[in-house]
Amino acid sequence: MKMIKVGLVGTPNSGKSTLFNALTNLKVPAENYPFCTVDPNVAIVSVKDERVDLLADMENSRKRVHPSLEVIDIAGLIKGSSKGEGLGNRFLDHIRKVDLIAYVLRGFENQNVPHPAGKVDPVEDLETVEMEMILSDLETVENRIMKKLKKARSGDREAKFEIELLERLRSHLLEGMTVRSFERNEEEDEIIKSLFLLTDKPALHVLNVDEGTIESGKVDEYVERFKERSIEPMIIDAKLEEELGELDENERKEILEAYGIGDTVLHRFLKSCCKLLDLITFLTTTENETRGWNVKRGTVAYDAAGMIHTDMQKGFIKVEVINFEELRKYSSIKQAKENGKVEYHGRDYVIKEGDVLRFLFKV
Repeated sequence: MKMIKVGLVGTPNSGKSTLFNALTNLKVPAENYPFCTVDPNVAIVSVKDERVDLLADMENSRKRVHPSLEVIDIAGLIKGSSKGEGLGNRFLDHIRKVDLIAYVLRGFENQNVPHPAGKVDPVEDLETVEMEMILSDLETVENRIMKKLKKARSGDREAKFEIELLERLRSHLLEGMTVRSFERNEEEDEIIKSLFLLTDKPALHVLNVDEGTIESGKVDEYVERFKERSIEPMIIDAKLEEELGELDENERKEILEAYGIGDTVLHRFLKSCCKLLDLITFLTTTENETRGWNVKRGTVAYDAAGMIHTDMQKGFIKVEVINFEELRKYSSIKQAKENGKVEYHGRDYVIKEGDVLRFLFKV
């Protein structure tokens, strides 16, 4: 199954590497100078799901595998990155490979950590980073137009249709708007998706603050300005979250509750990513392994079987289904089955959040 890839993007010294450390509990350089992260830092992070542990205990599984995501800390983007400034082309190529972009936007003041623009303004930072991506997308669109021109002039209807679409998209980008905000139908969406445009990717906006930002009231000011752009940022203190990674689970929980946060940054981050990518989690369990799987909402049982193993899909017969919330009323799947709570469905069954699935198939 394809793992979610999330790229951390922002201007230099925005706290990307600090957030990466907080999410992954790895110690990567987080120095106060631009382009500290030249090659991207990459980590696969397992996100604890209590349902996996409860189900594994219930079914006596030897192994438990929690849902996971790949986090990529991409070097800072500056004005001119789309033209190669600050190794920009390399960084933009790294962004092209992720499923979701997390913009890390600096909201904290710190004289020891210089801001490349000379002042702290997370809204302006977002505009800088987005504009570099828009310019890169513009170049990609224009290159595709040039490539299709000859065919269109010879009367090729598909090429003419594509050029008309790309000309509209080009005008949209020239107005400084992202591909995400460009209206398109399903046929047009297929063409746009084939270009792997940066600003077409789902975006999570992370406002990185500290106690000073909160006490000064600037957080509210920044949030209001983001709301004017229809953005609801995820507010975190990356430095605090990184330091919490050094503590044991009980100490961490106490401090999170004291700050009124309630959950770790990793859980909040994954939840936000899943919401933006429209993912749900289903579970499978055997004596050998209990596992949580992230899939696109609307996925049917036949496709989910193929994600687990091609043989399971080829020999698909039916799927046993019980939602975890129903299952937790019983001591085991066997007991739930004896009480008539396990349902049987065919290949077109649409998987729901928290479903516990057992695929029946012939080899």
